[in-house]
Parts: sequence; C-alpha cells; structure tokens
Amino acid sequence: MKQKTPLLLLPGLMNDERVWNPIIQACEVDRKVVAAQTHLADTVAVIAARAIERMPQGPFAVAGFSLGGYVALEVSHQALDRIAGIALLDTGARADPEESKQNRQRMINALGAGSASLDQVARAFAARILHPANATNSTLLTLLAEMASTVGIEGFVLQQTAAMHRNDRRDILGKLHCPALVLCGQEDQVTPPALSQEMAQLVPGDVELVLVPEAGHMSTLEQPELVAKAFARWIEKVDAAAV
Repeated sequence: MKQKTPLLLLPGLMNDERVWNPIIQACEVDRKVVAAQTHLADTVAVIAARAIERMPQGPFAVAGFSLGGYVALEVSHQALDRIAGIALLDTGARADPEESKQNRQRMINALGAGSASLDQVARAFAARILHPANATNSTLLTLLAEMASTVGIEGFVLQQTAAMHRNDRRDILGKLHCPALVLCGQEDQVTPPALSQEMAQLVPGDVELVLVPEAGHMSTLEQPELVAKAFARWIEKVDAAAV
C-alpha cells in the first residue's frame, strides 16, 4: 500500500501544536505528521525554512492556521515543487495592513514596558477570537491560556514581528495546482471570511471553501468535528492525487 502523504502543520499566534489536536487525531494513522513551531524566529521566511527542514524528502502537504497560514504560503513559495496539497485555516494571503502593524507594535511595547502581562493580552485576545457561544467555555479558555504560556513573551514578540513584516503571498496561490482547502469560521473577526473567499478564488486547482458555522477565529477548537471532516475530505484528495 502506498504511503500516505506527509503532513506539515503550522500553528497560529500564541498557539502550539494543541491547536491542531482534532486534526492530528483524525490524520496521523499511518501518516508522518509534523507539527512545527512558529514562535522561534522573527521572520516568516525563517520559520518556513526551518519547518521544511523537518519534512522527509519528496512531496508533502502543508496546513496553516492563522499565523501558520502565512507560514504555509511561504513554505509553498520556498518549496513549490514539493507541495502536494495546502490547507489554509482562518488566515489570509495579504501583507499586514498598517493599522494591524501599529496594533501589533503597541502590544509588543506594552509587554516590554511591563504595562501589560502576557496573561492579560491572552485574555483580551480570547474575547475577540471566540464565537460568543464559546466566550465562557472554561475548557477552551484554559487551553488558550496554557498555549499562550507555552509560547511565552519572547515567542509572542517573535510571532508578532514575523506577522507584521510578512510579504503579500497572493501570487503563490495562482501557482498551486494541487488539492486545496480554505476554511474559516463564519464569525471570524480576526481574519474575516472575505479573506478566505479571496484566496479560494485565486487557487486554480481543486479547492474547497468551507465557512464553519458558530465559529470565530479558533475554528479547529470551536467546531473540531466539522473542521476534522473538512480536513479529512481534503487529505483524502491529496493522497488520491499522489497515487
């Protein structure tokens, strides 16, 4: 039996591999799955290069959530001939708008000056990234806090710096002739569905656009079953195309 396509997973801002838990559980049987880190360098290019180094030789699929989506597009730019499939979750392909850059820098400055703690920043983020139905979900809030703590202040600063200086990667979407999944929470306020719709329209290959109901930015954790099903459809197409 042909070996299943290796899969590279890239987490988002203040996230570690646990943001991918529903996906890992659904896809890791008989498959090489690498959950890379996105909080150890201050440029998307370096994060992507280090992630590629962790993958076995030959084709692989890449999936990025939020900040990880920016990295996934950069991975595709650096290793286009090896990309067997791409999944972009709650993310976008454009460069950071000036307003977002200023907001990121303000958070970095506040942490540096000690006027805000990482825990305070994480709690403020939670109010914005979750669907109202999940705003008081203690299990979810605890997981978000734990992941933020794992990333830490230094990692958070590196992530924000990488995000604010990323390149516009809409150009790479038109070169992706492979199965693609573009997925976003219907109520995502951080990377609104319009950004996903734009990306899906730019992909020339087999692309599925999924807008997840009753989900904000944290779609993988807010609606894990729906996201896992969409992901399973995508990875099955990736494997079939590799035969």
